[in-house]
Amino acid sequence: MHPITAPYDQGLLDVGDGNRIHWEVSGNPEGRPALVVHGGPGSGSSPRARRWFDPEAYRIVLFDQRGCGRSTPHASDPAADMAVNTTAHLVADMERLREHLGIEQWLLYGGSWGSTLILAYAEAHPERVSEIVIAAVTTTRRSETAWLYEGVGRFFPEAHERFRAGADHAADLVGAYAARMNHPDRAVREKAAADWCAWEDAVLSMEGMGTPYTDRVDDTRLGFVRICAHYFAHGAFLEEGALIRDAHRLAGIPGVLIHGRLDMGGPLTTAWELARAWPDAELHVVEKAGHLGGEETGRLVLTALDRFAKG
Repeated sequence: MHPITAPYDQGLLDVGDGNRIHWEVSGNPEGRPALVVHGGPGSGSSPRARRWFDPEAYRIVLFDQRGCGRSTPHASDPAADMAVNTTAHLVADMERLREHLGIEQWLLYGGSWGSTLILAYAEAHPERVSEIVIAAVTTTRRSETAWLYEGVGRFFPEAHERFRAGADHAADLVGAYAARMNHPDRAVREKAAADWCAWEDAVLSMEGMGTPYTDRVDDTRLGFVRICAHYFAHGAFLEEGALIRDAHRLAGIPGVLIHGRLDMGGPLTTAWELARAWPDAELHVVEKAGHLGGEETGRLVLTALDRFAKG
């Protein structure tokens, strides 16, 4: 990966509805603009993401989506209004940030939930996107969410039973967890967040990457799970299948899609369908990688970003 760089500019942008999103810029002020769109939803940005980009070639923008990271208010606060935290709000925030930074066009990079938000933004504002690089493709269809929180349970029945028990075996597990994450009793929210993260780690358990979800602590975990359950319980506030249906709007935007064949939480089918609907995208299937990727996934990301740095 490229050397780590410190931000040379940062701030909190007022995006309305009482929300302010944190942003930062590093790399070359005159370089090719690139926006990192973090996953989760609700994970927050990571300084490590800057290292995918050549700091001499790129003007690297990171931001925290509503309710997480250093954005305010934080979703761990029960008073934070989740009604104004939807995909449409996040797309509008990205466009407001672009205007605030005076950027005409930018490359978009991200993965997992980040890929859903990237596609939603790019299909709404294709003229503002120069290239797209995605690792671990998802579109957060209800069918994908049903697989992640129900279907894949056939491979991890013990862990899935514990996950179901945490929601009193409700018919709508994700909706039940979303309700618990809005409960006034912090102890109820903490128990639901712990159960949710334990399930997420179970799905990733064969990738040998430890327990990245359970490792989240305190308000970071509470905010993350509250945002995740909120979005997934509402189908990401998108019409089912709309992002793949409308992928024709991405015509002319070069894209690189990278997906692990062994991704248990997000099967390869979604990346395959998107690549077929988006003629300017190339799909790279990493045979031995899962959702979190690995050495080969990282190499493909670096190769794509280095190539696009040349214009």
